[in-house]
Amino acid sequence: MSATGKVYLIPTVLSADALFSIPAYITAIAQQLRVFYVENERTARRYLKALDRNINIDELQLLPMHENQPPDTALARKLLLAGTDIGVLSEAGCPAIADPGHLVVQAAHSIDARVIPMVGPNSMLLALMASGMNGQNFQFTGYLPIKAPERGKALRQLEEESERKKQTQLFIETPYRNNQLLKDILDHCKDHTRLCIAADITGPEEYIKTKTVREWRKALPDLHKRPAIFLLYAVPQ
Repeated sequence: MSATGKVYLIPTVLSADALFSIPAYITAIAQQLRVFYVENERTARRYLKALDRNINIDELQLLPMHENQPPDTALARKLLLAGTDIGVLSEAGCPAIADPGHLVVQAAHSIDARVIPMVGPNSMLLALMASGMNGQNFQFTGYLPIKAPERGKALRQLEEESERKKQTQLFIETPYRNNQLLKDILDHCKDHTRLCIAADITGPEEYIKTKTVREWRKALPDLHKRPAIFLLYAVPQ
């Protein structure tokens, strides 16, 4: 009987121009794998070719995992039990965080298969490092509600929780809705609350600034279709 396969959590670039942010050992593992769960097949193909142009993409099994099609975890368990190693690729950054990759990880743990997280860029940690906000107590909320009443309520709750717990609040939005989210933050949060906007992290147009809500209202960046993460820290007055 063959040994159980392993799941490799393989970070991808946050920006197309940031291959420098990927450690060399990632390439060595990617060269060995033949099965990947991927959030975006086109992004995965492009990334694997960037790691090593000699990788034959047509020989790989790229299995989908995204919002409309969760990963086939039964297949994952079958492959692992047969001794097949699996790679998990997010569309950007570290897999299994804010994407369905965690379901593949759960499947691996259910059969006691080894899960190997690999070092690479993570937008949340990089943004937190550069924000000047509390890095000892923070919370990642993911996506906020889309509709205005629910979103406004969620923002006020995050602000209150931040002030009460002295906790940095991190959240994200689909890039084409960034500008509306920024407007909602400025409409619903207090003047003295600090807001960090971190966009295009590791890319040539990287933009990371922390200001108060009052200061942001004077001039807004255009964040349309730019990958961004938002951080709130409410300072007690």
